[in-house]
Amino acid sequence: MNDTIAKFGHPATLIAEYDHWVVLLRPAQPTLGALVLAAKSGVTAFGDLPAAAHAELKTATAAIEAALTSAVGYAKINYLMLMMVDPHVHFHVLPRYDGERSGAGLTVADAGWPGQPDLAQAVKLDDAQIAALTGWLKPYFA
Repeated sequence: MNDTIAKFGHPATLIAEYDHWVVLLRPAQPTLGALVLAAKSGVTAFGDLPAAAHAELKTATAAIEAALTSAVGYAKINYLMLMMVDPHVHFHVLPRYDGERSGAGLTVADAGWPGQPDLAQAVKLDDAQIAALTGWLKPYFA
């Protein structure tokens, strides 16, 4: 694991794990079910990942999309590779929808819909909310 994965709360935020990737709950939720898809590698350039990591991205994204379809019922999904502060390869995965979605006792509106996601409006989760939302989402990945 690398420092970027640790910064996003691993292991408390871990939802699914693959050979080259982890799926983490995003501790700040601009939309319900926002995730971080992070490479386990220490590389800081997408093109530097091994071929096997690129191939496994197919498996990880298919699982994410199936899980979030069931859990959130999104209309669109955004994969944002920002890597401005956290240097290791990772995507912010944002299910997008009109209005609000609820799960695990939390309701989150998509403040940017139908335009760009409004990351400044993210709901910052406390430890109990992280545990509840992580527990709610994990079964969708089984």
